[in-house]
Amino acid sequence: MKEAAMEFELKTISPEAVGRALAKAERYRLLNEPGEAESICLDALEIEPDNQEALPMLLLALSDQFDQFDHDASCVAEAWTTVARLRDDYERAYYTGIVYERRAKARLRHGAPGCGPQTYEWLRFAMDCYEKAEAIRPPNNDDALLRWNACARLIMRNHHLVPITEERGEPLLLE
Repeated sequence: MKEAAMEFELKTISPEAVGRALAKAERYRLLNEPGEAESICLDALEIEPDNQEALPMLLLALSDQFDQFDHDASCVAEAWTTVARLRDDYERAYYTGIVYERRAKARLRHGAPGCGPQTYEWLRFAMDCYEKAEAIRPPNNDDALLRWNACARLIMRNHHLVPITEERGEPLLLE
């Protein structure tokens, strides 16, 4: 017998506690507890919906969970929604790359048969995003270059990461 989901009224943190809460979220990410970090970010965003520090932290916490929720499209969808809320063009390009890269790596770790071409495509999408971010990056910020290099090395080290090939069947004969 399946139990009904419980509904609770969530408690609201004070506006003065947002900074401390985000520091705690970062610590939870470092402790490999992304669900806790996600929850804290959601609490912070309830108080400050446009907090541009909380949004990247939430995005990272969500993408930390791609391995756990590979088949749960809601986690990936929430990551895309979060990226769209970033105001800065550099941040948006960079974190779009992060979503593609982390999806690719999660798929690769799951090792499903035939995952190589899809993983390759997502890594290449990430690399394209990192190149866009590189073009508009702030001074002394080479984060996008570092991520681009990491994707390139992953592709070069894994020979099953290859582009999707078009399968050619029998030619179509039209009347």
